[in-house]
This record gives sequence, C-alpha cells and structure tokens, in this order.
Amino acid sequence: MTTTRLTRYDGSMLRIMNDRRAQALYATAARRRLTVAVHITLTVAIGGLNAHMFLAKGEPLWAVAAMAVLLLPWMVATGAINGATRGLLELREHVLDERQSAERNRVLARSHRMTTLLLAAAATALLITGGVNGDAPKAYAAPLLIAVLVVNWIMPLWVAGLTAKDEPAEEEEPTA
Repeated sequence: MTTTRLTRYDGSMLRIMNDRRAQALYATAARRRLTVAVHITLTVAIGGLNAHMFLAKGEPLWAVAAMAVLLLPWMVATGAINGATRGLLELREHVLDERQSAERNRVLARSHRMTTLLLAAAATALLITGGVNGDAPKAYAAPLLIAVLVVNWIMPLWVAGLTAKDEPAEEEEPTA
C-alpha cells in the first residue's frame, strides 16, 4: 500500500474486501473453482433468459421473474469471488500493495487475451453463418455482442477467482 491517505470510501471497501466471514466459500482452490463455475453458470442462465426475453414472440414475463430469482445467488457468488481475491479488482490502485498491483495487471492482461479470442470467435461464427446462409443472422447479432460485452466485463473477476492463491495457514505456537 502506498503512503497516500485512504479516503473513507477506500477504508470501508478495504474492510469489506478483507472480511473473512464468508471464507468457507473460497478457502480452498477447489471451492474457488466451484464458486467461479457457479458464477459462470448463473451468468449464462441470466444472459440466456435475457436473450429469450428479447427474441421470443409474446410477453415472456416468466423470464423477468426467473432473472430476478437468479440475481441474488449471482450477487452472492460475485461477493465470494471478490472476497477470495481480497478486492483485487474492486479496490483502487493506491490501496493495493506492489504484489497486488502486479497481480491485478496479470489478471487484466490474461482476461483481455481471453476476451479478445472470444470476440474473434463470435465474429467468426456470425460471418460463417452469414456466408453459409447467404444472409447475416441479424436477429442474433445484438444478443451475441451483448453476451461478449458481459463476458468482457466479468472475465477479469473469473480469472482472478481462478488464479487466487490459498491463504497461508496460521502457524500455531509450540507448547512447551
């Protein structure tokens, strides 16, 4: 952490991100992977319901209700991943120490590369589909691009959650 004085916001965010009450959700690498997998699944489900809502004919109000129900566990999983990374992506740069800042840069670079590949795959899929059918699938272009933008927004969180290290075990004092 630098010598810059922390604002009230920085202090409260630092306390929230270092709160260990939910540590059971992310104490081991397997639990962190499971939490990230659940988060990815919930994100895909919410995105699929959102796409269905806009592409379906009629008024699929059930999709809105289902998205509202899925949003709470999605937020819990987001908080668990942020807790596992100790706010690596949520805290401002001047609050992080040198190691955390370097880790943040690695996570952002890796997620940027992954998102670039995903965007290239999405564009290729649209171009191939348009070339085979002779017409671009315009109805699916907007939902696909929105999905890629959502993944671009959330990918750093997933990468940080998957690459977070286990907390060092607390050393017990030897009894004489």
